[in-house]
Amino acid sequence: MKFRPPEAFAASSQGYRLLPLRFRRLPWNRDRVFVSSLAGDWLTMERAMFERFVRHELDPTDPVLADLQARHLAVVDLQRSALAPLLSQYRTRKAYLLGGPALHIFVVSLRCHHTCNYCQVSRQQTSKTAFDLGADAARLAVDRLFEWPSQELTIEFQGGEPLLNFEQVRAITERVVARNETEKRSLRFVLASTLHDLTDEQLAFFQTHRFKLSTSLDGPEWLHNANRPRPERDSYRRTVEGIERGRKALGEDAISALTTLTKRSLEAPEAIIDEYRRLGLHSISLRPLSHYGFAAKTRERNGYDTAAFLAFYDRALEHLLAVNRSGYSMDETFASLLLSQLLGPFGHGYVDLRSPTGAGFGAVIYDYDGQVYPSDEARMLAAMGDNSFSLGNVGQPVSEWLASPAMHRLMAAGVAESLPTCSDCAYVPMCGADPIEHYARQGDAIGHRPTSDFCSRQMGMFDLLLQRYETASVADRQILESWALGAGADESPEVALDAAA
Repeated sequence: MKFRPPEAFAASSQGYRLLPLRFRRLPWNRDRVFVSSLAGDWLTMERAMFERFVRHELDPTDPVLADLQARHLAVVDLQRSALAPLLSQYRTRKAYLLGGPALHIFVVSLRCHHTCNYCQVSRQQTSKTAFDLGADAARLAVDRLFEWPSQELTIEFQGGEPLLNFEQVRAITERVVARNETEKRSLRFVLASTLHDLTDEQLAFFQTHRFKLSTSLDGPEWLHNANRPRPERDSYRRTVEGIERGRKALGEDAISALTTLTKRSLEAPEAIIDEYRRLGLHSISLRPLSHYGFAAKTRERNGYDTAAFLAFYDRALEHLLAVNRSGYSMDETFASLLLSQLLGPFGHGYVDLRSPTGAGFGAVIYDYDGQVYPSDEARMLAAMGDNSFSLGNVGQPVSEWLASPAMHRLMAAGVAESLPTCSDCAYVPMCGADPIEHYARQGDAIGHRPTSDFCSRQMGMFDLLLQRYETASVADRQILESWALGAGADESPEVALDAAA
């Protein structure tokens, strides 16, 4: 349902007025509806009661109407009520726009030891040093980094395998730290890596600069080695050893991991989760396959549809709740982000679920060749021969990137509330536009939302989590609320999800 027309705000005989709202009938109970406000406040209610509400048939003293007022869905008396709380809530949810991009990803090398079929990066052989970020481009990228206004900067190193060009990781970090002596920004360093072949020297450097390390762990040994092969068939062993060495040097909370789900993975949600528990990890990211790079070429073999992913996720969520009930705390990162949107007032840092889009507004990618992109997905498109979303290169000032055709495309298609179908969606205050995803899949940055895999996945996830929350026991509801609280406290949740080691 779209925003109510102007006549809906006229004084009614029952003495209350509707504020902008959207609604969705609950797929698991068609007699109930989910109703959301402009700023993302919401409630579920009986469909018959909702129809009475929109027809102005509720008595002004009805307690249901008080609940609707508290969620900025109605106003009983404009002389005593103001729109200021609604506008304040809206500003709070969109506050991430004020500082500009906070996540800055440096792709220091495309070289990698692995030959993963699902890889979304155009990986290169370990001997091909021409695919390393050079000193001149790195220096200019650091200069551009400090042209952005954000006072909180996350500097993330990606690849390929960034440890294969560790000297550039070191040089960029030291240059950023030296420059920050006068800039006085808040800095956070992250490295996305297989963690294979970590040296004591590298760990000491990461400890000095308080790095967080992110890696990929696809589950138990048989699954991880099948998904992430190395010629020596020792990928799992090396990854686990790297996790343990990183924890020992940097602390338990300094290492995070995510799993990329292939068709094979969908058969084993319990085994994947149990492996994370066995290794003492308290967070897991169940990430569906990308469709960029090598992953696009192997989709027939590894791929699956959204319905299969959601069925897997439902099963995984049930097992995760059981694990938590047993006394071992473990959250799922993406569920935590969505729950934080449903249960909290603040917008999160995850760039794929922002409106306006996080691409270019929340993140910037400095590629190995000095080209600059608004997201990792834009970089993957360029690697596949499509430069539609290239912002420019590190030799240009940020002002030229902002004036680029790519940014104009993103701005035109990047506000979910203005897009066809999204503008009617009850979940849109908690969701995002992701124009690059739609361009890559549908050939158009706005896309056709009714046939969009992105929309099907997001709506399916919101429905699944909302149903779980609505029908949960007290214990399970407390678990889900703790996940939402944890995501709200996270400094930069987009790092854990976007780090593709």
